Amino acid sequence: MSMKGFNDKFNNLPEYIIGITKEIWEDRGLATLDHYYAKDIPMRFPSGLVCGNASVINGTLATLAEFPDRQLFGEDVIWSGNEDEGFLSSHRIVSSATHTGFGAFGAPTGKRFLVRTIADCAANNNVIDDEWLIRDVGGVARQLGWDPSDYARYQIQSEGGAALCAKPFKPEHDVQGPYLGKGNDNEWGERLSNILTRIMHKDFAVVRAEYDRAVFTEHWGSRSDWSWPFVETDWMRLRSSFPSAQFQIHHQIGRQDAGMPNRAAVRWSLTGKHEGNGHFGAPTGAEVHVMGITHAEWGQWGLRREFTLLDEVAIWKQIHLHTGYVA
Repeated sequence: MSMKGFNDKFNNLPEYIIGITKEIWEDRGLATLDHYYAKDIPMRFPSGLVCGNASVINGTLATLAEFPDRQLFGEDVIWSGNEDEGFLSSHRIVSSATHTGFGAFGAPTGKRFLVRTIADCAANNNVIDDEWLIRDVGGVARQLGWDPSDYARYQIQSEGGAALCAKPFKPEHDVQGPYLGKGNDNEWGERLSNILTRIMHKDFAVVRAEYDRAVFTEHWGSRSDWSWPFVETDWMRLRSSFPSAQFQIHHQIGRQDAGMPNRAAVRWSLTGKHEGNGHFGAPTGAEVHVMGITHAEWGQWGLRREFTLLDEVAIWKQIHLHTGYVA
């Protein structure tokens, strides 16, 4: 049974999201963005705000020119909403590609990468009309031979210097799009929000209380590991970098679907000063906005898989623009 207002070939929202992603990227249907993406869609990346599907088409073209064999595997779609009020899809994607063209990462290296992206997309009547997207740019940079901090400096230089370069996204840049929802009130979304809130309030005991001892965690920078120490240390180093930054939850979804573990998707942010040691070196006092999305799955003994993405390069770019250390 197809969804009201959507193409008959899509029976449900996950089919729609995964299907149009394949059409656009792997089937080279860039022109389909003219009808799958609203003309004036606001897209928020950690690297900046983009408005309009023309920019999306050109950005997709540039990426495919640099990485022509790129594949996108739809790992999960965690969603909320309905046909009458619209949907929000939090789509977790695994991307692989080979760097064979000139582009954002410079001259071709011939190196391959494997990273995640999470895209929160609002869908209504067969159209995506609002989006928040985080790519693991630091993971790509690392696999192509860059340190994320050095790559952020390269971005600033290649975009014309500190005065002319694209500025990373901050809340004051945002525009109001058509999607006004906050997700759903399912218990698993609430549980993940509570875990993240406790972590951001420096209550790291929540990890051993809520996570399975055999948890496998996959974080930004294409880094992952088993069990509690990695989870604790990674979150500590992030929070320690921005110890007084304001934590905010923007959207939460929980789902219980047949054949799937209980799972959740939460989009969140940290906004404040870089005034502590941690993932981003010695404190600089830079005002930084961190856009984050976390997905989680539960098993018999607690949270068994956690996926969190943020864009290290966009954070480093904000720090370098503050310090002026871009040479």
